[in-house]
Amino acid sequence: MTRHDPRPAASADARDDRSGGGLEEALAALAADAPPALLDRIAARRVRVPGPLEGPHRDLQVAFTDQGVAFLRAGLDERAFAEAFRSRFGRPLLPADRPPAGLVPALRTGRLGGLRLDLRGLSAFEEAVLRATAAIPRGQTRPYAWVARQAGSPRAVRAAGSALGRNPVPLLIPCHRVTRSDGTIGQYVFGVQAKERLLRAEDVDLDRLADLARRGVQYLASDTTGIVCFPTCAHARRITPAHRHGFATLAAAQAAGYRPCLHCRPGQAQPA
Repeated sequence: MTRHDPRPAASADARDDRSGGGLEEALAALAADAPPALLDRIAARRVRVPGPLEGPHRDLQVAFTDQGVAFLRAGLDERAFAEAFRSRFGRPLLPADRPPAGLVPALRTGRLGGLRLDLRGLSAFEEAVLRATAAIPRGQTRPYAWVARQAGSPRAVRAAGSALGRNPVPLLIPCHRVTRSDGTIGQYVFGVQAKERLLRAEDVDLDRLADLARRGVQYLASDTTGIVCFPTCAHARRITPAHRHGFATLAAAQAAGYRPCLHCRPGQAQPA
C-alpha cells in the first residue's frame, strides 16, 4: 500500500532556491540580516579590483570565500562572472564591501605573501599542478614537463597543461610563467600578448629566450661553477658571455661535466 505524503510537492522555484538559484532573493527577503558565518558557508563574495594588465583585462572580478580567493577572471561583467562562478563551483555570489587582505598587493607584486587561496573542488592532480606552478619564482619560467614532474606525474605533461588552462586564479597562481619545452611561451587564459606583458614586467628577457629557442638552446651552463640551469634561472642570468655554454638537452650538459642547478632543478623537466 502506497503511503500518502501530506507535504506539498516542491515547486520549480523552490527547487531552484535549494540549488542556489534563488538564494540572493531569499536572503534579501529576510526580516533580519543572516549571520555572516552562515552566509560564508553557503555563498561566496565578489569584488572588482584593478589588475596588472591593460585594456579589457585591466579590471578583475574576484570571488572569495572564508577559505580564501577561489576564482579570478578579467573581461567579464558581473552577471557573466557570477554565472561562470556558479557553473563551476555551484555557489551564488554576493557583493563584498572590500577585497580580502593581501589581494591587491599580491596582484601588484606577483607574490602571494600571506594571501590564502581556496582550491577546494579541484582534483588532487589539479591542485598539485597549481601548487607546483605557485613555486615558480617571479621573473623565471619553467616548462610544462617540469610542472608535471613536480606535481608527481611526470608523464602527464598534456594533462598539466590542461589543468593550467583551467586555473581558477590566474595571476595569483602564475601560470604565465609556464612555457613550452621548446622555449616558446605558449598559450594563456588572457591571451599570448598578456602573457608577454606579464613576463616582461617581471624582467624576463623574451627576446633572448626567443633567440635561444631558435638556436635550439634549452639550458645554459657556467664553466666557472660547473652548473647548468634553465635560461631564466637567477644563476644563469649571472653567467658572463665568456663562460656561458648552451645545450639542447640536459643529458648533453651532464655528459660535458655539468651538474644540474639545485635552485631551478632542470632535471625535473626530463621525460619519465
